[in-house]
Amino acid sequence: TLFPYTTLFRSQVSFRELHKRFAMLEQETYLFDCTIAENIAVAKPEASPEEIREAARRAGIADFIETLPEGYETPMGQMGARLSGGERQRISIARAMLKDAPIVILDEATAYTDPENEALVQEGVAKLVKGRTLIVIAHRLSTIVDADKIYVIKDGNVEACGTHHELLNS
Repeated sequence: TLFPYTTLFRSQVSFRELHKRFAMLEQETYLFDCTIAENIAVAKPEASPEEIREAARRAGIADFIETLPEGYETPMGQMGARLSGGERQRISIARAMLKDAPIVILDEATAYTDPENEALVQEGVAKLVKGRTLIVIAHRLSTIVDADKIYVIKDGNVEACGTHHELLNS
C-alpha cells in the first residue's frame, strides 16, 4: 500500500487538522451554485473581501471577474456553468491560494483547460505552488519534467521511482 502510516496519522493528527494542510486542484473543478466570492471563500470562510480579491488577482482571474456586471457577486450557476474551463480552474486556484496550505496536490489540474486560458492557468499554478510541497498526479512524464522525485504507479503499486532523467534512462 502507498500509505503504510495511515493508522499513525489518524492517531496523531485529526482529519480537520490534516485537511487544513492540503489544497487540491483537480481535473474536474467543483464549484458551488453561489457567487464567485463565495466560491473562492470556501477555502477560508472568514476571509475579508480584500483577501478574496487578492487571491483572485494572484490567480489571474480578477480582471475577468471585474468585467462581469455583478463582479464578485455574480452567481456562478450550477457547477460554474456560466464559465469556461479555464475560468473555473482559475477560480479554483484562487480558492487554493486563499487557503494558503503548505501542501498542494495537482490532479491533472490543467487537463480540461481551454487553449485561451491555458497560459493563465499555468501561471496561476506556478504562483500557487511556490514555496510549498507539491504532489502532482499526471499521466504524461512530460508534464512533470522538473519534479524532484517521480513515482510511477501501476495497479496501486510503485513500479519505479526517480527523477525524470533517471526514469527515461531506465
